[in-house]
Amino acid sequence: MKKKYLLLVEFEGTAYHGWQMQTNALSIQEVVEKALSRITNTKTTILSSGRTDAGVHAEGMPAHFVTESKMTAGQIQLALNSLLPHDITIREVREVSIEFHARGSAKNKLYRYTILNRDYPSALNFRRSWFIPHELDFTAMQEAASYLVGEHDFTSFRAGNCNAKSPVRTMLRAELYRDGDYLQCEFEGKGFLKHMVRNFIGTLVYVGKGKYPASEIKTILSACDRKVAGPTAPPEGLCLIRVEY
Repeated sequence: MKKKYLLLVEFEGTAYHGWQMQTNALSIQEVVEKALSRITNTKTTILSSGRTDAGVHAEGMPAHFVTESKMTAGQIQLALNSLLPHDITIREVREVSIEFHARGSAKNKLYRYTILNRDYPSALNFRRSWFIPHELDFTAMQEAASYLVGEHDFTSFRAGNCNAKSPVRTMLRAELYRDGDYLQCEFEGKGFLKHMVRNFIGTLVYVGKGKYPASEIKTILSACDRKVAGPTAPPEGLCLIRVEY
């Protein structure tokens, strides 16, 4: 009898070429699928809630799979964690209805981007943050982020090779806050375009450096042109925090 299970995968993405299976590079999906196929004794495919870029991390990437294995959810979790490398962990395994789909059933996603803003870098967190030693106008960045909230055509913030059918997305929340020397930038919405959050951050940093006024975000949105926005921020500061169903 077939059962469907949901995995909650935590990973430090530095060593991987993103989540999705690649023909010529190692991905998180490939590593997890190989381990899962080994413990179920049959080729098993996992489908996630979305993709992540090379070098991006996740506290909780949901992915589902179907199996006829008689193993319990707890047994699957223990077996997977015994086989996976230290930078990939299965936080949870639970049985879900056969109609559940990790991507199609998702309601909201929360991403967090971390900027280390001080005059010296971090040896412990350099893989998890973007080090910017220059002073940033945090208040202006907060104001700029507020213009991203709501339903917009985000063409100016999508990658040139993004294959999404529509550039229109709804941003439920765009919030920046300080955590010591770190600037935490959180974005919550139902869906995101390729490089969207990283392009947000590159543009907000331009605002923080005084290259754009905060209100320029409105002009950038209405232009629907990637060339008018700021650069793409590096991947290491980005982390998928959670997906809600």
